[in-house]
Amino acid sequence: MYDPGLQPERTELAWRRTALAIAVGSLISLRILPLVLPAGAGAWGLAPGAIGLGTACLLWFAARRRQRRVTAVLTGAAAGLPPGGGLLLVLTVFGTGFGVVALALVAIALGANSPV
Repeated sequence: MYDPGLQPERTELAWRRTALAIAVGSLISLRILPLVLPAGAGAWGLAPGAIGLGTACLLWFAARRRQRRVTAVLTGAAAGLPPGGGLLLVLTVFGTGFGVVALALVAIALGANSPV
């Protein structure tokens, strides 16, 4: 039996807040990284921000789609199991990739500033 509580809506709002936080962090990185990196690596400073904005957009729309699917399954309008942890997997892959790119950019910046 379906409980008409707001759990699917609260979950969607939590995912949207996560997407918004990723978008804000990505916009900040678009503004700061090209200024911090050496002249030759300035274009690479745009990559984490662009990837982050794309991921934030995907998470935003995926959260809404997930909420609709969960509500349909819980109300009996659709058959099957509720959606699994796909959003969590996407967020984990994004976080790991963003961290690796950020570490590489920091290594480039430190390598350019060190005396040879």
